[in-house]
Amino acid sequence: MTNYKMKLTEAQADILKGSEGEIKAKVMETMIRYGELFEATEMVPVTSKYNHLVTSFGLKALGPVYDLMDKLIREDCISEQKFTVDPRPLDSNVPSSFIQNIVFKHFMYSKQDFYEEQLNKLGLLEKDAFTCACYLDEVGNTPKQGEILSWSESSAVVYANSVLGARCNRNSGIIDLMGAVVGYVPYFGLLTDEGRKADWMIEIKTTKKPEAQLLGSAIGMKVMEEVPYIVGLDTWLGEPDEAAKTYLKDMGAATASNGAVGLYHVEGITPEARQEKRGLIKDGAKTYVIDDEELQRVYDSYPVIWKNKEDKPKLCFMGCPHMSFNQLISWTEKVEAGLLESGNKKVVIPTVFTSAPAVIKKFSETEYATRLKNTGIILSYICPLMYMNNPLSTKMPIITSSNKLRTYTSARYYTDEEILQKISGKGGAL
Repeated sequence: MTNYKMKLTEAQADILKGSEGEIKAKVMETMIRYGELFEATEMVPVTSKYNHLVTSFGLKALGPVYDLMDKLIREDCISEQKFTVDPRPLDSNVPSSFIQNIVFKHFMYSKQDFYEEQLNKLGLLEKDAFTCACYLDEVGNTPKQGEILSWSESSAVVYANSVLGARCNRNSGIIDLMGAVVGYVPYFGLLTDEGRKADWMIEIKTTKKPEAQLLGSAIGMKVMEEVPYIVGLDTWLGEPDEAAKTYLKDMGAATASNGAVGLYHVEGITPEARQEKRGLIKDGAKTYVIDDEELQRVYDSYPVIWKNKEDKPKLCFMGCPHMSFNQLISWTEKVEAGLLESGNKKVVIPTVFTSAPAVIKKFSETEYATRLKNTGIILSYICPLMYMNNPLSTKMPIITSSNKLRTYTSARYYTDEEILQKISGKGGAL
């Protein structure tokens, strides 16, 4: 057995020696090597009830992943926790051309069914447990404060750390599964008390409630992977209710994708900030003031990479990360009001709202489901990012209010209000 600097417990050392099989020993070795890269000195148990994996798509090119999964399944090295996984990449209800579908099904996600079968064998929570917002109440993978996770998916990790107070590093795909298989993760970074202290004080001095995705973008691009402590946002959000959590979901996803934020604190709202207050801020922390002018500067800095910037949008995606139940309701009302004002019966741009299957199921049992359908909007469980990975999709003029989708794809960002104007045709705006 290779000598490691990391201090192992007797149980961990036994796994490394092969007490539970050669494959599990290799998984443990991988987790130790991973930890030592970040100078972790010990491994700690994963304590959450469920895990979450980022790799949800059956890309043809992921042969090594499928081989690894097969080895784990053959040796019965399945996850010690049931897990949720990121959204499925395909949904026939989402508009796509005949040629796009050929690319999706035969050149991109041809292994989707095979891969989902592997996920089921490894410990998928349930057959429809595919969402990037696994922490939503309807999905049920909601860790408690202080619990240790082995998650990846940047928007889920930052939400779990910040809004729920759980503890998780920004792991990569497959590392998330390996931590769940051995039941341990290396202790460093955002798992530690010191690693959760803030490097930045973010002062919100806007004259109105800042756009969540735009604010998150500004913070992420400024602090990058460091930890911000945000003051002044509680003025606009009030108590940490469902509306505030939805706001923080979208803001956090933008901090994680426009930067590499894995944890933020919001004064008066997030659990650690409520408990420890400004004691979370490191001595010598830097300050970043965000006012109306700064948000406008950030908005104006976004490049438009469409071939023709004047093209009319052919598709709109909302829900990256997936929309919450209360977002689906509020957006149904917004779209209805927008259509009434514009005099249109249905949206003038094909529009897809995406959400978790469990949230869609709950929503479908309300009157709002029919009302939303009557507006012409499509409700889907798809991952917009996976749709946009198709080279033919990249060439399409697609709009979104998701700063995550804007960052990773050719989609063009607009604020929520601008999106509403465009899809409803208010003022004739296309």
